Amino acid sequence: MTAVPVYPWHLAPDGLATRRQLRARGLRPGGQDVAAQLERPRRRRGPLVAYLYRIEQAQPVRPMTPARWAALAKANAARRTCPQCHNDAGYVIPAALGMCVSCAYPDDEQRSA
Repeated sequence: MTAVPVYPWHLAPDGLATRRQLRARGLRPGGQDVAAQLERPRRRRGPLVAYLYRIEQAQPVRPMTPARWAALAKANAARRTCPQCHNDAGYVIPAALGMCVSCAYPDDEQRSA
C-alpha cells in the first residue's frame, strides 16, 4: 500500500469524505482505496484517525431487499430473546447479563409480588 496524505483535523481538501459523510449523502466507498487520512491529536494516547475517500468515485448505497429486511428482523429478534426462558424480553438483552433481567434477578420479582 502506498503512503496516503495525512491532514490535520478539519483541514481536508474538498472532494474527500469519511464513510459517515458518504453515508449521509447516500453513498458508499464502493471498493476504492483510502485516498487520505485525517489525524486528530489527543493528549495521552495516539491520534484519532479518520480515513477519507473520493466522493466522485463513491457509489450509491445498495437498497435493502425484502430478504435483507427479513434477516435484519430475525437478528434483532434473536437479540431480544432470552436464552434462559426463551421469551421475547421486549428489549435487547444486555451482554453483561446474558439473559433477561427477570431471569438474572429472580429474587427481585418475588419481593415485589
